[in-house]
Amino acid sequence: MDRNQNNTSSISQSAMAGQSRVVILGAGESGVGAAKLAKQKGFDVFVSDFGTIADKYKSALEILEIPYESEQHTKALILNASEVIKSPGIPSTAPIVKKLVAQGTSVISEIEFAGRYTNAKTICITGSNGKSTTSLLTYHLLKNAGLNVGLAGNIGHSFAAQVAEESFDYYVLEISSFMLDDMFKFKADIAVLLNITPDHLDRYDYKMENYAASKMRIIQNQNANDIFIYCIDDEESTSAIKAFPPVARTYPFSIIKKLELGAYLQENTIHILTEPNKEITMSISDLALQGKHNIYNSMASGIVAKVLELRNETIRESMGNFKNIEHRLEHVAKISGIDFINDSKATNVNSTWYALESMTADVVLIMGGVDKGNDYNMLKDLVKSKVKAIVCLGKDNKRIHDAFEDDVEVIVNTFSAEEAAQIAFHLAKRGDAVLLSPACASFDLFKNYEDRGNQFKAAVREL
Repeated sequence: MDRNQNNTSSISQSAMAGQSRVVILGAGESGVGAAKLAKQKGFDVFVSDFGTIADKYKSALEILEIPYESEQHTKALILNASEVIKSPGIPSTAPIVKKLVAQGTSVISEIEFAGRYTNAKTICITGSNGKSTTSLLTYHLLKNAGLNVGLAGNIGHSFAAQVAEESFDYYVLEISSFMLDDMFKFKADIAVLLNITPDHLDRYDYKMENYAASKMRIIQNQNANDIFIYCIDDEESTSAIKAFPPVARTYPFSIIKKLELGAYLQENTIHILTEPNKEITMSISDLALQGKHNIYNSMASGIVAKVLELRNETIRESMGNFKNIEHRLEHVAKISGIDFINDSKATNVNSTWYALESMTADVVLIMGGVDKGNDYNMLKDLVKSKVKAIVCLGKDNKRIHDAFEDDVEVIVNTFSAEEAAQIAFHLAKRGDAVLLSPACASFDLFKNYEDRGNQFKAAVREL
């Protein structure tokens, strides 16, 4: 409480000095990064988090002498803000956010705020699935080509902190729908839409059209000199594009049809053309990322690389030596001839579909957690053909049992990563794969999907 009293004193002095007041809601990576940039730009800054604040973020705020509060939102210290920067994890329905909006206070995202203070070119990547992999691959391509590039958004270090401390010429930004909802004047120089599948519908009144409209904000403010890259095979994306026609130059990608410009697949060879008669070709067997979903991801990154006129040799080399992110189809170990794969980042049904689609062995599938209104029907054919047993990892597994009890012989409930790994090991035989691909959020038993994946990996190594 002493801290809050000190905060009030310092805030009063700052306000008397006539500084514009910026309040930041949420003291995670994006919030503390925004606080750092706001302080650098001379704002009177206050950070408020309704939950606990991690020690490393408390320390960062204290070093910067930025006042903060945790486990509460003090209205008197928030509602007098000139502008509020909101963490993407805080819904617009939160009481403090509703009060701010009702009184006409501008509420924006960290991306919107940081974008005001950089002239760097931005490559912004969104989609229900594949964002992280495509963002990392695109960053890998640009960095290997010698470009001065940063990686931020929903991945890596805070965009705002990098704008404050670095001087990159390019940024690859992984952008979630939650970030897009609080972006208004920000413009992507290159916008990538990978796909639109049901996810987070609880934040969008359970309406796909609302979620799709949020995703299409990736192209807002673009002009004819900008670039928009999208998957023409994805029906939800093409429907959304009809509703929100882009004005930028468009480059579609497809594994179904041949295209004049963009990227397409023909006889196991990817063709990428951003200008007529100027193309790069790559065999899919030479790609570091395998599986149909990763062909799409590689096409999107390849188009970005060609638009930026990277050398074909560099593109091929980078596509071949890229290493995917932790917790995304990550090979953990091979024990008694059984492959253990960590796909903890698969927090929705579509991600699990992609994981199963890429499996070539019989699978013992570990799934479950916080169900966000999942429709498991899209998994049924793959489960019937590839999954020999399901190990549920979560507090409430009824919907998984209901969905798949007619498709697999064995469905087992577990309540820890250690128990799940042990039972899956006993259910599998030589040549099988044990796949952790939950299709659900992790918050019932774990801190986050990283914690879930790390506990699974530790449990596998103890087998």
